[in-house]
Amino acid sequence: MSVEGKNRIITTQRLLEMKSKGEKIAMLTAYDFTSARIVDEAGIDIILVGDSAANVMAGHETTLPITLDQMIYHAQSVVRAVKNPMVVVDMPFGTYQGDSKQAVSCAIRIMKESEADALKVEGGQDVIESIRRILSTGIPVMGHLGLTPQSIHKFGTYSVRAREEEEARKLMEDAKSLEEAGCFAIVLEKIPAELGAKVASSVKIPVIGIGAGGGVDGQVLVMHDMLGLNKEFSPRFLRRYHDIRSEMLKAFRSYISDVKSGDFPNEQEQY
Repeated sequence: MSVEGKNRIITTQRLLEMKSKGEKIAMLTAYDFTSARIVDEAGIDIILVGDSAANVMAGHETTLPITLDQMIYHAQSVVRAVKNPMVVVDMPFGTYQGDSKQAVSCAIRIMKESEADALKVEGGQDVIESIRRILSTGIPVMGHLGLTPQSIHKFGTYSVRAREEEEARKLMEDAKSLEEAGCFAIVLEKIPAELGAKVASSVKIPVIGIGAGGGVDGQVLVMHDMLGLNKEFSPRFLRRYHDIRSEMLKAFRSYISDVKSGDFPNEQEQY
């Protein structure tokens, strides 16, 4: 897929320009054609086809179970819907850790079959060989540091990361390593705001936060969370912009009532 062929407004170069001008980057998740089309129309900069689909679409407790084929399916659905934003796809757990040759193979599959614009990979120096190999094929890579959900069993908790000096130092080193390797941006998840701002000022590439404070170059949220579809998930960093769940319940209950009473369909709604 060529950028010109899709007429993308947002490219890796555009993101660098946004950072240099101090223009904040807005990023949201999407996993299907209909919602991605709406997000595109709203004017989003980046759509993330996140492995969070494992949680909000499939009902898993972690992101680990989602497969490569499932991520490609979601990515295809989103790419077909959008014109302007960059589409970034998460590489799922098990496709890049420990085997850089497999990482390249999986990365190429995602890009060829979905026609997405870039990939996102969790981890720093521990996965840097896989990241370098993917980048060597010409595929843009977005890094992800801080709380990395694919490593939840290692952490044992979803609490804030890098509060301690040693972990904060390691995160800074990882961010520099990702930049030096050639990543075009980095997501920072659930870290102290002061550290988020420090990372953003220390690298030239855009830093997008989710629970990383306001001193970074942009923000990302999971669509289902910010729309209020998911009531069980209420971290401090989440701002709910609507209560879609209540609206849907109201509509569904009205439909059920109308069907039960015989009000639907009326004469105008029949052939």
